[in-house]
Amino acid sequence: MTIKDLARETGYSVGTVSRVLNDQPNVSEKAKRLILDCAERNGFQLNSNAKHLKQQRGDGVLAVVTGKTNDLFAHMLVHIQQNLSRTQYPLSVDYVDEEEDAVLHALRQSRENKPLGILFLGGDARLFARSFGKIHLPSVVLTADASELGFANLSSVTTDDTEAARCAISHLIDCGHREIGVICGDREVSGPSRLRYLGCQKAFREHGMDLPESRYATARYSYTDGYRAARQLLEQKAVTAIFAMSDIMAIGAIRALTDKGYRVPEDISVVGFDGVKIGEYYIPKLTTIRQNADLLAERAVQLLLDAVEKNTPARHEKVPFSLDVNDSVLRKEDENL
Repeated sequence: MTIKDLARETGYSVGTVSRVLNDQPNVSEKAKRLILDCAERNGFQLNSNAKHLKQQRGDGVLAVVTGKTNDLFAHMLVHIQQNLSRTQYPLSVDYVDEEEDAVLHALRQSRENKPLGILFLGGDARLFARSFGKIHLPSVVLTADASELGFANLSSVTTDDTEAARCAISHLIDCGHREIGVICGDREVSGPSRLRYLGCQKAFREHGMDLPESRYATARYSYTDGYRAARQLLEQKAVTAIFAMSDIMAIGAIRALTDKGYRVPEDISVVGFDGVKIGEYYIPKLTTIRQNADLLAERAVQLLLDAVEKNTPARHEKVPFSLDVNDSVLRKEDENL
């Protein structure tokens, strides 16, 4: 008899059974009694099997975060921790650089620390396609769609990045802007950046326009790179509006515009992406695509727990977004009012 058999027969999760066999706290007396009775009834060797289990598998969840300056991921981690705090699973967090292979990093960490499951915050679907087959733990990726990869142990929870970016560009066009610059993450290493760029192209095509390379700037997801990219756009071609693919890049861009003597939105409008808290208190208050970070985190944790405790197959969900229209965009017809 294995620990999974014990979990199946008693109706408790593998994690709960593990805690009982290892004589760990935070398990009810009823659960202890039922699990120990079942183990004794079936001749389960408590001490040796518990020791073996501890050697083979830990009892926590590993979160691998792509990027070290992403306010959205920081917000998600708070809610992930809150959701996991109601369970017996501790959370450990590792950060990788935007250009680093998060999947290979998770593989190394899983071999060393033996978590029960992995949460990926960010990542490129191409990296998962190349390397995730070596990971056999239940896993969930947030903000990247893994539905077409076909891994039975990899779920995903994401925003429709293509449609969200299309919505942002369409809003600027509807407000009368035609000379629109785009600040984008590296499409070669960032799946969401690639999808958002496709959404921008779709919006331009729908309005009989295009996105020339002179109105496109690649940047890391940081205030500093948003600042640099906005300066680059201003040097190459005049724009009346900028769409930045994260709020922190948008705020960096606004700082650059201000330093160059432009007013936002009177001279140049700006739209961000994410809906992080600082955008609500920035001047001007940022117009942005708001991702539902709380729901993204909640659903990711639930999908992972279902996979760990109930062995459910991979599932893929899209969480709705909204366009928050605030003060950083000027309608062209209003500029002379």
